[in-house]
Amino acid sequence: MKLTVDIDANSGFCAGVTRAIKKAEEQLEGPEGRLYSLGAIVHNDAELSRLEAKGLVTIDKEDLEDMQDAHGETLLIRAHGEPPATYRKARQVHFKIIDCTCPVVLKLQESIREAYSGIKDGSTDGQIIIFGKIGHAEVLGLVGQAEGNALVVENLKMLEDAVAEKRIDLKKHIEIFSQTTKNPAEYSSLCTRLEEMMAKENELPMQRFAGRGLLKVHNTICSQVATRHARLSKFAIEHDILIFVAGKASSNGKVLCDRCKSLNIRTYHIETPDEIRKEWFRDDDKVGVCGAASTPKWLLEDIANNILAFNSED
Repeated sequence: MKLTVDIDANSGFCAGVTRAIKKAEEQLEGPEGRLYSLGAIVHNDAELSRLEAKGLVTIDKEDLEDMQDAHGETLLIRAHGEPPATYRKARQVHFKIIDCTCPVVLKLQESIREAYSGIKDGSTDGQIIIFGKIGHAEVLGLVGQAEGNALVVENLKMLEDAVAEKRIDLKKHIEIFSQTTKNPAEYSSLCTRLEEMMAKENELPMQRFAGRGLLKVHNTICSQVATRHARLSKFAIEHDILIFVAGKASSNGKVLCDRCKSLNIRTYHIETPDEIRKEWFRDDDKVGVCGAASTPKWLLEDIANNILAFNSED
């Protein structure tokens, strides 16, 4: 074989994950030498194992709820963010908190709180919709900003079903937000469809409806994620085969991998180097190695080196 391998320069940890891991390492290298993380700090088993070896302990919401006293231990809030109730509980059991919520997520949380305050005090007769993955950590944190009073939809069908079931009132003021890591094109299509349905329900042509302010679309997808979609699409087309590296639990990983597969049928989703199979490759393949916002650069490099090793086996 004479394989060539390129690593996507835009793949790897996003700024929010990089910041959280840096904060975690600083804490783990300090005098306490231990840190609790509420949920996996990153959806990548290899990186989690590296941090756990340094003293990171991952707990879940049930663990937190069951605690009586954390005795001043330190708890890290990961980049996904959390609802207000989580902070109250953590302080109640005497955790010190390192808040690593991504600044982009923090801004989105603030926008949802602001929108909900108008609904709560009665100054706005409206509804909040969030485009995101039901049950995802970031989405749970977003819904918490509205005290649970936000409707989450994952796709166009869920939106249309919610309208048909009268869970969305098209005559009311609606504010829609997106989970920061969603596909920008999907969000745009969903917002366009919502606008069409609202215009029809209010018996207004689209142009006149737009001027009424009944629908407010918030641009809340992370700009780094949005740019990554476009760049990764180009990377997928330029290579014969793609090895996409991400944890199977990564929501961002699934979105990006699905995008790659739509453009390059020879896309393989793996988590670790030992999943690579020589039979996937053809002589003279131009191989692209890429990953999600939760994939460390060192893992991409390890996988690239494993693929290059096939050249010396013939």
